[in-house]
Amino acid sequence: MADFRPESVEDAVRRLGATRADLREANKRWQAMVRAPGFPSGGRRYTAVLGAPAARAARRIGDLACTARQWSLPLWPGLRFEVLTGPGGAELNAWLVRAPGSPPPVLRTLADLTPWSCVVADVGEAFPPAVPREGSAPTRFRLDFTAPGSDGRPRACTADFTWGLLQEVRPAQA
Repeated sequence: MADFRPESVEDAVRRLGATRADLREANKRWQAMVRAPGFPSGGRRYTAVLGAPAARAARRIGDLACTARQWSLPLWPGLRFEVLTGPGGAELNAWLVRAPGSPPPVLRTLADLTPWSCVVADVGEAFPPAVPREGSAPTRFRLDFTAPGSDGRPRACTADFTWGLLQEVRPAQA
């Protein structure tokens, strides 16, 4: 997320009572773990790091039987980190989603789309028909949509998300 919002990451580190050194050390440990030969693969890696999920639910995507596991995170009490796995535990997706019972932000215009304020589903539901696109890295996601600008006229846009959390909105490429 620091690629898009370094100032937000700095604020988050402070709110967690951590330092930049703590952040670097946590990333170093994570990178070492995911590259270690014995580290679990697929969705099991998150349980190894985050502990038991706060919620677990069966979910169907077409004919595919999946499992959604969710963890609470201190920085975003209204969100959950969700890992969706398919048969055999293969990781299909991992990102932030709206917590059950947590209302989404009111999104009426482009001005309402502020960084770290919403997740992919919030934008997709507010501005249908949104079109999902592959992001620039495995933890990134893009959404093409049209929303009213400050003058009320519709504007075609692309939103970039990291781990499912909004990072930036820009005019769509022609």
